[in-house]
Amino acid sequence: MSRRILIAAVVAGAALLAAGCGGSSDSSSDTSPTATWADGLCTAITTWTSSISSIGESLKGGDLSKDSLNSAVDDAKSATETFTSDLDGLGKPDTEAGQQAKDAVDQLSTDLKAGVTTIQDALDGASGISGIIAAAPVIVTTLGTMGTQTSSTISSLQSLDAKGELETAFKDAPSCATLTGS
Repeated sequence: MSRRILIAAVVAGAALLAAGCGGSSDSSSDTSPTATWADGLCTAITTWTSSISSIGESLKGGDLSKDSLNSAVDDAKSATETFTSDLDGLGKPDTEAGQQAKDAVDQLSTDLKAGVTTIQDALDGASGISGIIAAAPVIVTTLGTMGTQTSSTISSLQSLDAKGELETAFKDAPSCATLTGS
């Protein structure tokens, strides 16, 4: 019974991450530098949420142990390191609010790195099945928070500037359309 609860909690956290991202369903062939920046951001988010969801799915298969949970956390850590590296490499979009956008993305990167540390600490402190069960809510809550932080950053980026340049860029960036929930 405890194993089922842990698996359900981890999968729920991954689902929160995947559902937490939003964008626009409107797509066009505009390749402005700002749309290219938004496309890079959305591509990084899509790749990361896919990795996190896949990790959750792998845990649904059962046979949950400290080793399998450790492997999942290592995979989440690796995916997040790649994601934050991608975020760090974006630079700033060519808009009036470009520096604010860069600051928001930098803050997201910092927050996600802190989330990985929290998850790793929870796992490192777990011993035996009771320890794994105790670590699971911390891991799931942190994954959910990371997803919420990502979604909130996208929302704030879309509304940063009075001219709507970033909002338009998200609408025009092809990979942002894939983040739209139906």
